[in-house]
Amino acid sequence: MLKTLLKTALTAALATTALTGLAAAQELKVGVQNMAPWLDPGRDFSNVGSQFYFNAFDPLIGKDASRAESVWQPGIATSWKQVSPTQIELKIRQGVTFHNGDPMTVEDVVFSFDRIINSTFPPYTVRKRDTLPNMAKVEAVDAETVRITATKPEPLFETLLNVQQGMIVPKKYVMALTGDPNVAEPSDFEAFALKPVGTGPYKITEFVPNQKLVYERFDGFWGEKAPFQKVTVQRIPELSGRLTALKNAEVDLITNIPPDQLDPIASDAKLKVEGMQTPLFHVVIFNTQNPKMANPKLRQALSYAIDRKTLNEALWFGKAKVPSSHTFAQFGPLYMPELDTFEYDPAKAKALLKEAGYDGFPIRFDTQAAYYTNGLLAAQAIQEMWGAVGVKTQLNVTEQWTGSEPSMMARNWSNPMYFPDPAGSFGIMWAPTGNSASEGRFKADEAYSALWEKFRYSTDLAERKQAYAGLMQMIKNDPPVLPLYQPYESYGMKRSLAWRPLPGHIPYVLDFRAGRVTLAAR
Repeated sequence: MLKTLLKTALTAALATTALTGLAAAQELKVGVQNMAPWLDPGRDFSNVGSQFYFNAFDPLIGKDASRAESVWQPGIATSWKQVSPTQIELKIRQGVTFHNGDPMTVEDVVFSFDRIINSTFPPYTVRKRDTLPNMAKVEAVDAETVRITATKPEPLFETLLNVQQGMIVPKKYVMALTGDPNVAEPSDFEAFALKPVGTGPYKITEFVPNQKLVYERFDGFWGEKAPFQKVTVQRIPELSGRLTALKNAEVDLITNIPPDQLDPIASDAKLKVEGMQTPLFHVVIFNTQNPKMANPKLRQALSYAIDRKTLNEALWFGKAKVPSSHTFAQFGPLYMPELDTFEYDPAKAKALLKEAGYDGFPIRFDTQAAYYTNGLLAAQAIQEMWGAVGVKTQLNVTEQWTGSEPSMMARNWSNPMYFPDPAGSFGIMWAPTGNSASEGRFKADEAYSALWEKFRYSTDLAERKQAYAGLMQMIKNDPPVLPLYQPYESYGMKRSLAWRPLPGHIPYVLDFRAGRVTLAAR
């Protein structure tokens, strides 16, 4: 009996080992709607680029991506301690190797942040402004310790040391790409974006801008080894092309499937659908500095005229999440769904239009044709809703970014959660010195700026919460942005593929690390 049990156990173990080995040797093929034009986590803020960094790069502090709330884990840093309101010290993992074979040291950590906070390269200057404005200095204390100093008390140290823009890159490799190998030059950073090197479980072995990306398993990775020998990500811009490639088994996974196209996948016995409400808002933004859009009552009216629940039912089959305010569950204790910042009240919209003295001039609404799932359909529906309260809307379908043009009046956009705090979504775009202010479509007054300072830099949670609620009341009264919904992003895949988007990631991350994905033998 014992011999039989041992034999059975041994056979099962060998079968498991064989299957694991087979799975580890497989290639995963992915079809995406868009491919990045370059890859550098430090300068990128795009929804497209954010799909690709997590497999090849590591931040100082990791995060349990399976959970919406922030549960921090060791990353490149094995431990950390906030030693004062403005300083944190981190112990840096030893024995980490970059994909090009260089050992990672504390100097690489310092360089990764210094290139942003003391930037000579304009794209990094923007990221400093948006993400790391409070970070003053990063220094090596010794061979295993890094100290980070903030200008003001910093309530978000752990959060900021998990962001994509703080992923670690190799100093020596970057500086040697062009010109003087002892000087970090803008041309080095441009070159790095085409030949990126990180410390993650996959190395990037081929990158064709706007077309194709190939990862291969990096056997020198410090953590659990990648489950695939190779992952090929190919741009297939047309939905019909992605669906055909999936049905013909040319790819294992495809992205960006609108709700009305899910049935052909769900009804196929060999395929399945996974999805989630993405921590990102599709929004309407206004140019509050355009004289025609300057009256807050006009913008209030346009907000009250939008029936978000109908948009959700019509465009997303009820799968999207309609917000009451600019708030995500990932904000944890700062998640405030009880706020009523955005409401539907067409009668109030009409009254406000009268108070604003709206005389029927057309409002130009800029929209891209296909960048956002259901983006054009939403714009057309909003045109009808605004028309129902007496507002004339002129749709302008363009692939050009018009958000920084003085003539812009209204347009669609997205506002992702770049890190899990209101400062990492609303604040990126509508802080007094944020993206919208820098592009000239928003200007904060003194009261708004003072409340923002209290929210962003207070180390008292209750005070931060109260201040953010105050900011939401301000944008209700004088709206620069109207969140519509959190879209439900769907992915089609082979039934044999075990993968799903995770709520702890920023939007659109394609996470193919160990424990996140498996594919049965072909």
